[in-house]
Amino acid sequence: MSFENIEDKVTNEYGADQIQILEGLEAVRKRPGMYIGTTSSRGLHHLVYEIVDNSVDEALAGFCNTIQVFINKGNSITVIDNGRGVPVGINHKAGLPAVEVVFTILHAGGKFGGGGYKVSGGLHGVGASVVNALSSWLEVEIYSDAKIYNQRYEYGKVCYPLKVIGECEENKTGTKVTFQPDATIFEDTVYDFDTLKQRLREMAFLTKGLRIELTDLRDDEKENTKVFHYEGGIKEFVAYMNKSKSPLYEHIMYFEGKKDDVYVEVAIQHNDSYTESMYGFVNNINTPEGGTHIEGFKRALTKTFNDYGRTNKIIKDSEPNLSGEDIREGLTAIISIKIEDPQFEGQTKQKLGNSEARNAVDSVVCEQLTYFLEQNPQVAKTICEKSLLAQRAREAARKARDLTRRKTALEGSSLPGKLADCSDKDPVNCEIYIVEGDSAGGSAKSARSRATQAILPLRGKILNVEKARLDKIYANAEIKAMITAFGTGIHEDFDISKLRYHKIIIMTDADVDGAHIATLMLTFLYRFMPELIKQGYVYLAQPPLYKLEKNKKVWYAYSDEELDSILTEVGRDQNNKIQRYKGLGEMDAEQLWETTMDPEKRILLRVCIGEDSESEVDLTFTTLMGDKVEPRREFIELNAKYVRNLDI
Repeated sequence: MSFENIEDKVTNEYGADQIQILEGLEAVRKRPGMYIGTTSSRGLHHLVYEIVDNSVDEALAGFCNTIQVFINKGNSITVIDNGRGVPVGINHKAGLPAVEVVFTILHAGGKFGGGGYKVSGGLHGVGASVVNALSSWLEVEIYSDAKIYNQRYEYGKVCYPLKVIGECEENKTGTKVTFQPDATIFEDTVYDFDTLKQRLREMAFLTKGLRIELTDLRDDEKENTKVFHYEGGIKEFVAYMNKSKSPLYEHIMYFEGKKDDVYVEVAIQHNDSYTESMYGFVNNINTPEGGTHIEGFKRALTKTFNDYGRTNKIIKDSEPNLSGEDIREGLTAIISIKIEDPQFEGQTKQKLGNSEARNAVDSVVCEQLTYFLEQNPQVAKTICEKSLLAQRAREAARKARDLTRRKTALEGSSLPGKLADCSDKDPVNCEIYIVEGDSAGGSAKSARSRATQAILPLRGKILNVEKARLDKIYANAEIKAMITAFGTGIHEDFDISKLRYHKIIIMTDADVDGAHIATLMLTFLYRFMPELIKQGYVYLAQPPLYKLEKNKKVWYAYSDEELDSILTEVGRDQNNKIQRYKGLGEMDAEQLWETTMDPEKRILLRVCIGEDSESEVDLTFTTLMGDKVEPRREFIELNAKYVRNLDI
C-alpha cells in the first residue's frame, strides 16, 4: 500500500462522527490515569485521600476537629467529619443542589475563590467528583439544620434527587461519604490498612489539633483502630522522625509566622546521623521535588548559621563559610506553608513555584532562628561544631573523588578488577549481578550469559552508610567498586544517563546474613542513588530455599509454602530427598543458572518505593540501619514472617 492510500484512508475516517463528546464524568471513567495518576493500588488509595482532603480543608478553615475513616467489609470506605457539611441549597448557576454539583460536575467546589476556602489541598475541585466517577456506587449524607440529607450515585450518575431521610441534633453538622471503588477500573480493590495509616498520620501531624481515626472493620474477630491526634503538630512530626536517632539537643526548634499572605510553619532538630531528612508541604500536600519554600528555608538556614558562627568566632576569619550541606548534616526538618493560590511546576506538579513563598519562609526562619541561637548559645555551638566536622569530611571526600577522576583519565578505564563485565555495551540489554562472596561470585561467573550478564562479587558486608560520613563512604573498597561499575557517580555527581546496566540485581544468600547484606546495599542505593530505585533499575534475585529430588526428578522451591505444595503433589515418603540451601555457594554453576539467573525461569523482585510516604521510607531505613536497638527490635517483631515447621 502506498503512502497516498494510507493518507486517504485516514482522512476519510476522521470526520465529524469521529469526534467524541464525553458528558458528565464519562471522561474520568474513560481516562482515570489523567485524574488520579494510576489505576494500581496507589490510585485506589488516592480515592480515600481525596475525600479526607476535603474534610481536612474544613479543619484548616477552622470548622472541623474530628475525621473518622472506616474500611468496611467488601473494601468500601466511609469518611465522616464534623465540619459544616457540604451545602444542600440550590446552586443557581447549575440549577441543582450544591452537593450534587460537587459530586457530579468536574471543577466545581469551594476552592476557586469566593470565600469557600482560603487554602486547600486535594485535586482543587475535581476530588469528590472523580471519586464518584471511579466508584461503582457512592452515598453522601449531610447533617445540617437538624436534618439528615442523602443522595446516592452509581457509576457517577445520580440515582435519586437529594432527599431528607431523618432528623439529627440541632447543633450537629458534618458530612458522611461512603463509596465502593469500581472493580472494572482498578487492578486491585483491597485496601491496605498500613498504607492508609501512614498517610493519615502525616495529615494529622500537619494539622495541629485535628483528630483522625482509622478503623478496619473487615475482621469479625478483631477491630483494628488507630487514632492520630497531635496538639504539637509538626513539632511532634519531627520527634516521630527522630525516634530512631539520637538528637543533638533536647528541644525541637519551632518557627511560625505570616508574610505576604503566606503562613509558614517550620520545625527542626539535628541528630547524630550523617543524612538530612527534609520534607516540604504546601497546604498539607507533600512536595517531594521541593520548590521555592524549600529554597527559602535553605537560604535562611545557611545565612543565619554562618552569620552566627562568624560573629561568635566559632568560624575563624581564615576559614571558608559553611555550606548548606554542612549545616544540614543530620537535620530533620518539616517545612509547611499555607498559601491561597499555589503554583506548581513540572509535569508531576510536585514542585512549588510561588516566589512569595521563598521570601516568606526566608524572612520567618531568619528572624526567629537568629533569636533562638542567641537565646541558646550551647545549642548553637553544638550545631556549628558538627557542621565544621561535616565540612572537613566533605573536603576529604572531594579530594578522594577528584583523585578517582584523575586515575580514570590516566588509566583510560576505571572498571574494578574483580568485575566480570559483559560484552554487550547497550545498557538496555545489560544487567549486573552484585553477588555476596567470592565463592558465589565464582559460580555466578561460570553460570552467566557472558553477552549480557556482568558479575561483581563483594567481600562480606559493605559499609553501613547510615552511620558513616561521605569521606568514609568514598574510601570503602566495595562501595567504590559498585559506584565505578554502575558508571553514574553518586550524590551531586549522579547522572543516570551514564548508567551501564538497566538491571542491577542484588543476589545474596537466602538467610539472615544475606538479608542483612541486601539491606545494606539498598540503604546505600536509597541514600546516594535514589533515582536507580525510583526509575525501576534495582532488583532482588530469588534463589531457591529447597531442592527436592524424587525418582530422578528435581523440583526447586522458593518458599516453605511452595515446598509444601510440591510435597502435597508428589507425595510425602522416604524417596524424597530434600536439600535446604544454606547459601549460593552450595549450588554449582548449572543449578545457579537454572534457578536464579536464567531470564526464562528466574524470579526477580523489582525494588520499588511503594505507597509509603517519603518520610515513612526514610524512617524505615533509619530504624533498620541506625544506632538505636529498641526501635529496630520493635520493627522486626512487627514485620517478621516466621518459618513454619513442615511435615516432610
